[in-house]
Amino acid sequence: MNPYDLIDILKGHKIYIQTHNFPDPDAMASAYGLQEFLKQHGVEASLCYDGLIDKLSTKRMITTFDMNIQQKELLTDMTESDYIVTVDSQKYNANLTDLIGDEVACIDHHPTVIDCEYLYKDVRMTGACASIIASYFYETNTPLNPVVAAALAYGIKMDTADFTRQTTPLDIDMFAFVYKQADVKRLNSMYTNVMEFDDLKAYAAAIENIKVYGTVGFSYMPFDCPDGLIATVSDFILALDVVDVSIIYSLRKDGIKFSVRSEIAEVDAGKLISRSLQGYGNGGGHHAMAGGFIPKENQDKLGKHLDYTIQNLFLDTLRTMHK
Repeated sequence: MNPYDLIDILKGHKIYIQTHNFPDPDAMASAYGLQEFLKQHGVEASLCYDGLIDKLSTKRMITTFDMNIQQKELLTDMTESDYIVTVDSQKYNANLTDLIGDEVACIDHHPTVIDCEYLYKDVRMTGACASIIASYFYETNTPLNPVVAAALAYGIKMDTADFTRQTTPLDIDMFAFVYKQADVKRLNSMYTNVMEFDDLKAYAAAIENIKVYGTVGFSYMPFDCPDGLIATVSDFILALDVVDVSIIYSLRKDGIKFSVRSEIAEVDAGKLISRSLQGYGNGGGHHAMAGGFIPKENQDKLGKHLDYTIQNLFLDTLRTMHK
């Protein structure tokens, strides 16, 4: 897609840039970078999301990179005629709240689950959505603010796990491009004091409850755990030398939240969780990482032995994927 086409579509409208719910660093950086790109071309846009920004590193992005992003409840003046650009997410996905505005554009790096007609669509299989946004500056020779460049660099590094996960040549090239212009002092400050004391509770629960079947590691947290932290714990379990696929879930008041990671070609994490939760909830994502949710009203379907049922749902799906 031509980034200038996006500018032409958005001019003259009130614009919101929406991340997926419970945004992670890549989603935050992508939204922030796109806001700056549009601003450089005379288009003002507001950043928004639903859920919570609950992980310490993500909360620190707001202050470190001078971001202004609004939670859904604060969007009291959004109307049906306002334009929404979704970043790091797509309309109809389970992790994107359908706001009142019109989703006219989508920029994402996840596979499309449900097709949607947009006026502008840029979906590429890259390691980080922030790499796509960075390419807009590169391709159009648009000036890049050092603070925004630092945020994009952080988003790329985080979502590619320091270029070890789903990394493409575009990720590497765009990181080099933004890093040269970045406020490195701000970027480096994001790597100190990034764990909250309460995070230890989640790690302790994951270690206490871990079960490994073959090379598949399961663990659960019997309490409400933030999305970002569940994902971090999933990466932590995957780091074990005996685990190739990690499946982490947290019990919440409104249901069960899942995070899945895979480091082997034979197992697509997005397909694994989508198929495993079919009939109970929903899920999706990348080959290497995915998320899902079973709502409270479907939890009884799992029976009295919840952990046993969940583990068998995934193990049965894995058997069919290996055939």
